[in-house]
This record gives sequence, C-alpha cells and structure tokens, in this order.
Amino acid sequence: RKAIDGLSDALSKEGVLCAEKAFGRVKEVRSSVAQFVGAAPEEIAFTKNTTQGVLLAANGMQWNVGDNVVMPAIEFPANVYPWIALGRRGVETRMVEPERGRVTAEMIADRCDDRTRAVTVSFVQFSTGYRIDLEALGDFCRTNNIYLHVDGIQSLGMIPCDVRKLKVDFMSAGSHKWLLSPPGTGIFYCRNDLMGKMDVSNPGWTSVVDSHTFLDYDLTYREDAGRFEEGSLNIHGIHALGASVDRFLEIGMTMVEKRILSLTDLLDEGLTRLGFTVTSPRKASERSGIICFSHTERKSDELHKTLSDAGVVCSLSEGAIRLSPHFYNNEAEVKKLLDILQKK
Repeated sequence: RKAIDGLSDALSKEGVLCAEKAFGRVKEVRSSVAQFVGAAPEEIAFTKNTTQGVLLAANGMQWNVGDNVVMPAIEFPANVYPWIALGRRGVETRMVEPERGRVTAEMIADRCDDRTRAVTVSFVQFSTGYRIDLEALGDFCRTNNIYLHVDGIQSLGMIPCDVRKLKVDFMSAGSHKWLLSPPGTGIFYCRNDLMGKMDVSNPGWTSVVDSHTFLDYDLTYREDAGRFEEGSLNIHGIHALGASVDRFLEIGMTMVEKRILSLTDLLDEGLTRLGFTVTSPRKASERSGIICFSHTERKSDELHKTLSDAGVVCSLSEGAIRLSPHFYNNEAEVKKLLDILQKK
C-alpha cells in the first residue's frame, strides 16, 4: 500500500518528471523477482496475469503438426485454454486424469512420447493443494528434450522456488494471491538460452531494441525477456510487487513455508478431531498451504456460508471448503475457525 500510494503521490506532484525514478524502480523489482525465483533479471518479463504468461509460452514455441502437450486434467483454466487453442495448429492436448486427486510426475511422464513437445503443470494445484514433484518432472523433461512450463500462481509466495534447480523452462504467475500484490500484475520467466528460439506472439513498441527511436521501424527484438513486454507496464502494480517480494526475501521463503505448513498442520489436526475429512494431500512431499475439507453430513455450501458470515475468508473448491492461511495468520485464528465449526 505504501509503495502504491508513494508512487501515486509522486506522479500527481511531478508527472513525467517522476517517470525516470519510477522506471528505475521497475528495473530493481525485476532483479528482486529474479532473485526470488532463482533466475537472472534478463529472464523475467512483467505481464498482466498468469494467463498472459501461459499464452507467451504456448504461442511462442515452435510447433509441428502432430506434436502434443501433456497436462493434468485438473488444471485451472488459465493453464488449459491457451494449449487447447493450439489444436488449430495441429497440436494435440493430452489430459492426464487424476488418481485420488493427484496427477504425479510419473503419471505425466507415462503419457509422453516422441511427439511430446511440452508439459505444463501447476506447481501446486488450486483445487486440492497437491504439490507435484517438480524436480523429478524437470529432470524427465530436460532428459527427453521436452519443454516444461509451470503455472506458479499457487506456489510463489508460499514455498521456495528455484527454476534452475527444478529445470523449469517457462513459468507464469499472477501476483495477486500468495505474492500479496494487486491484480493486473504478473511475471513470466523464460530460460535464457531459449529466448531466441521463441516466437514473439505479441510484438509491440517496447519489444524492440531501439524502442525510443520512434520513427525507425526496426523490428529487432530485445535479447532479454523484455521482448515479451509489448507496451507500457503497470508500474503501480510492479512497485507493489517489489515491496512484497522484498519482504519475502527479507523473511526468507524457508521460514515462510515453515510458518504456513505449521498452520495447516493445526488445521488438519483440528478438522480431523471435529469429524471433518481433509481432502488435501498431507504427505510431507505433497502438502502445501492449501487445505481443503468436507463433511459427510454437512453440506459444503452451508459450511461456506457459515464461515463467511463469521468473517472467515475461504472458498468453495470442487465440493470442498478451501483454506489458504498465510504467514501473517496465527494460531488464535485457527482456533476461532475450529470453534465456529464446532458450534454449528
């Protein structure tokens, strides 16, 4: 909030004179985001949302008729429609059906063949909180020359991420969930040595090398991920994202993850004690900050209304209640939620 208000105040008083400072901060935020995900600054582009990043990846790859892309059949639509739309280019979309709410790295690998060009997955599934073994999937994809795209909106800000270690080729994420920033801002990571192999599907005036030579129409793309930024950026959103990312870097994502998981452990224990069924995976390697639950005798929509009326922020997700505690939540709030459920 301070980052947004400070920029708004400066722009209202200084106007264009503030622009140089404002865009200087954009450069700083790009570096912070790169550090946050284990990338280099030149591998980070700013986007409007997760979907824009997915579109950049899907439409930028060099496809041949008969190629296929493999994904879980439980992805959020942002990570589905851009790939399905490739059908017009002769690309097959292969959906892997879940087993017990999971689509594992092994299940995805089993659906790949010599025409698989890309795999796309969420690091953490929005509907269950299942965390895929991204390191194993990254190893498989890199070994088999398959591009790996990751939807990171339900993981960045919740669990540590190192795109190098995980062998991720592309990552897309909006910043309005766990990253605690406003809607309308996002990030796209593109591995540096793939940059020149990608089509720029959204060329614009800031995509080119000499973007401020306005009347010299030279479509020579920037060598960095800025080639995917087609026009003026949401500098308010980027300033806010920078404040959030700097806070995460200050705290350390290992500490953030530890805090979040400790709260979900309390929720798991308390909900089970009260007779609810926790539907989110709770195995150490599969769990995340998302915890979903239901009850055999109490309707989820009625439970959702009860909690919402009591001021508890939650959502309905595939017939279950979804909770997403962050590091700023506390044990007293967990107890309050359990007390509300017990009284009803």
